[in-house]
Order: sequence, then structure tokens, then C-alpha cells
Amino acid sequence: MAIEIERKFLLANDDWRAEVTSSMRIAQGYLVDVRALREGTARASVRVRISGERAWLNIKSVELGVARAEYELPLALDDAQSMLATLCNGALEKIRHHVEIDGWLFEIDEFLGANSGLFVAEVELPAKDASFPRPAWLGREVSHLARYYNVNLLEHPFSDWSDDERIASDVVAGESV
Repeated sequence: MAIEIERKFLLANDDWRAEVTSSMRIAQGYLVDVRALREGTARASVRVRISGERAWLNIKSVELGVARAEYELPLALDDAQSMLATLCNGALEKIRHHVEIDGWLFEIDEFLGANSGLFVAEVELPAKDASFPRPAWLGREVSHLARYYNVNLLEHPFSDWSDDERIASDVVAGESV
């Protein structure tokens, strides 16, 4: 089984922009509705993702936290475009920026559309307790907060968040998917 160990962070400032090595636009949609995940009738999120001329199907287990089962399967671009247009309930769009710090890859998602204004940095780790660099622009960790999961941003986009939801210090851990 493939396990992804990933930690998510808000950003403290824009200093990361000076260190971007590449950027790509991504569109993704989900084949399993977030309500099924929340109600426990689905055990995995299943998404179609397109970036440039590449497309793939991604399957992740639904538990909250830094470690989840994950599988990625390549798709034909035409098939992915058709699935996104006909089988998904909306698409999430973002620009993913790559920043390398001391050999570690940070993926910074700059969300677009209804999620414009939200930035989330992710770093994949070899182990849950692995140490990694903490650049000054890396803010509060939100790995355990479901509202920052992409599948939830389609149903409850950043533009609809209350002031309390937008203030990281007021967010309470323990949200459900």
C-alpha cells in the first residue's frame, strides 16, 4: 500500500515567492462527493487531476492527519477532461508553486476562483516524525483541519468562510472530513 505522509501549513508571508523554481496550473474534480466522505459511506476520496498535458486519477483514504493511503494512476488527457466535465461536481483550480529548501520540496498551492486568497504549503515526508526545514514564511500547521482539504474547498470555498474561519488562531482542531 502506498502511504503519503504530508504536512500542510498556512503561509506567514510572501517571501517564498523569491524561491519558486517552477509553477503549474492544476484543475481537479472529485468523483466521490464530500457528503459521502463526511457521512462515512465512502472510504476514499477519488479525484481527477489535470496539469498541462498530464492527467491522473488519485485515490486517498479519508482519515484526517499527516499519513494517508494514496494511489495515483495515469489517465489519458481526453478521458480526464471528459470525466472532469461530466462526472465531477465542479472543479477546483489552483497554481502549484515548487520551492526547494535544503533539499526539501515545498508545494505551495495558490487557490483560484472561489478559493482565491487561500495559500497552503505542503511538504511530503519519509516518516511522520521526520524533521524538515522551517523557513520563516511557513506559518501555522493545518494538517489536521479538514476545511483545508481540497475536497472540502469545493463544497465550502474560502470566499464563503466566516471571519472566524479565516483567522487561523481561531480554528479548532478535530474537524471531520
